[in-house]
Amino acid sequence: MTITLSDTARQYIALFEDETGATARDCVVLTEGDETTDGDDATRIIFVVKPGEMAQAIGPGGASVQAVEDRLDADVELVEDADSAATFVANALAPAEVHHVTISENDDTVAYAEVEQADTGVAIGAGGRNIEAAKLLSERHFDVDDIQLT
Repeated sequence: MTITLSDTARQYIALFEDETGATARDCVVLTEGDETTDGDDATRIIFVVKPGEMAQAIGPGGASVQAVEDRLDADVELVEDADSAATFVANALAPAEVHHVTISENDDTVAYAEVEQADTGVAIGAGGRNIEAAKLLSERHFDVDDIQLT
C-alpha cells in the first residue's frame, strides 16, 4: 500500500530520525480533536517505527522520544511497524495487552482484537482516541476498515 506523506510529516520524520537514529516509516499529525492536519496546530504526532528499532526510538529512560516531543512541542507516540495486519493492529493498540488478533475479510476488512479485560480502557483511550488512532494507522498500512475489541 502506498502512503502519501505531507511536507510537514516529511519534516517531522527527518527531525525524528535525526534525534533518535531510528527509522520512521510513517508519520500522522493530529490536532487537539484528533483530526489529521498539515499545519502548526499539531498536538499529537504518531510515528510508525521500523521493526526492531523501538528501543532506539525511545532512548534510555525515554530521552530520545522526549527530545522529539520538546522540539515539536507536541505529544509523540510510537507504533512499531509489522509485516502482517494482525501484528500491526496489536502494536497499534499497545500498551494494552493484546492476546490475539483475527482479520476477517468479508465486505469490509475487520480486525478483531482480543484484549486483556483490564486493558480495555487503555486500548480505547480517553474519548476513544487510542482505538481511533489504531484504526487510522491500520487503514493506512493494511486497508483494515475497522477494529473491534473482543
